[in-house]
Amino acid sequence: MNSKFEACIRICNQCAVACETCASACLQESDVAMMAACIRLDKDCADACRMAAMLMARESPYAIAFCNLCAKICEDCARECAQHDADHCQDCAALCSECAEECRRMAA
Repeated sequence: MNSKFEACIRICNQCAVACETCASACLQESDVAMMAACIRLDKDCADACRMAAMLMARESPYAIAFCNLCAKICEDCARECAQHDADHCQDCAALCSECAEECRRMAA
């Protein structure tokens, strides 16, 4: 793995798993409709994080631009998840914030 991307790839993969876990847990909440925005953002963020990790792994010329987009999606997901008291949402929000920071640092 390219060492300049290693930390970012790692956190992107961790964030993708956290987002998938959060979305799945949100589907088990008593008011799923209230969690719809969270679930949608979780899924978008998970997909963006996986794509960013793949682009970095193959040293794609699109990796930097995509990581900037990934950071924005992570920030939006963190903001949404932070609004919910559930532990899975709070955990996801923290990891999304961390991933956004790392993606911005890598893309700088």
